[in-house]
Amino acid sequence: MNKSKQTYKFILSGGGTGGHIYPAIAIANELKSRYNGSEFLFVGAKDRMEMEKVPQAGYNIEGLWISGIQRKLTLKNLMFPFKLMSSLFKSRRIISKFKPDVAIGTGGFASGPLLQVANSKGIPTLIQEQNSYPGITNKLLSKKANRICVAYEGLERFFPKEKIVLTGNPIRKDLIEIKSKKAEALIEFGLEENKLTLLVLGGSLGARRVNQLIESKLDFFKNHEIQLIWQCGKLYQEQYSTYNANDNVQVHAFLNTMDLAYAAADIIISRAGASSVSELCVVGKPVIFIPSPNVAEDHQTKNAQAIVDKAAAILVKESQLDSDFNKVFEQLLKSEDTRKSLETNIKKMALVNATKDIVDEVEKLLKVNEQ
Repeated sequence: MNKSKQTYKFILSGGGTGGHIYPAIAIANELKSRYNGSEFLFVGAKDRMEMEKVPQAGYNIEGLWISGIQRKLTLKNLMFPFKLMSSLFKSRRIISKFKPDVAIGTGGFASGPLLQVANSKGIPTLIQEQNSYPGITNKLLSKKANRICVAYEGLERFFPKEKIVLTGNPIRKDLIEIKSKKAEALIEFGLEENKLTLLVLGGSLGARRVNQLIESKLDFFKNHEIQLIWQCGKLYQEQYSTYNANDNVQVHAFLNTMDLAYAAADIIISRAGASSVSELCVVGKPVIFIPSPNVAEDHQTKNAQAIVDKAAAILVKESQLDSDFNKVFEQLLKSEDTRKSLETNIKKMALVNATKDIVDEVEKLLKVNEQ
């Protein structure tokens, strides 16, 4: 890492979900380590989780009155033009006052107005697109953006090819080497070494259909001598915590030691949000993706399919769980060769230096701007 005595002003926007917020924070942390003494300002949506998470990470944040467009006619949709005008006006004020050297967007409602204003003022902009299928905001911003960092191949279908750099998504550094943590993980979760462990991940809030599936399959897992680490999400903790009394089942609202949970797992069931997919490529375990169908552009299915196309994971759609899950899971259990093949193939897709590579691109924009 090249540390510089030069200082800059960085403005970042990413929010709505952890998948947008944590990459932005990771990029800011890497920039801070390279350019000690630089100034940072985040811009988010007023009522979203970034207003809490960004200050917890030690950064200042300004909130815009902005939200997405709903799929059906609602009062929120009627308010959208007013919110957009308000957000563009406030973004102009923020940028005029802060005077950033570069603007970075990692997705979310607020990144649209902020980067639009930055582009109009000639400030270098970088977009970090986490998904295999970008949303409308990043498609629009890409026309004026200087650099677009992506996590999947083939995005020249949506973005100007000359601006695209394949970097991957920022991931937690403690996930890069989990193989050596298996013994510690078994102790941490009180697991038996001679039984296979299934890790179920539904995101921080939880995934209703995934939780329903796991609840309905507890006897099925018991019959196959599977021990279960079930992250059900905070919305569902009360509903499912009673199953902690079962042998071989432990229910968690949230997993604070994700590295050890991954290290303990022999098979993983997961949603297919961009950050989760990037982490799972690095972790390198057999994965069954159950994408959420209730997201914009059905991007989780597209994220999962990009991995499945490389014979690196299994995809079961929510609509096929009742008919297909048992058969798919039993085939995976019976074939150690299949599990090893999935591990090998998904690891090939890992991009472990994403944060560094994205900040290298920011650095190039700074140098061009100084010339």
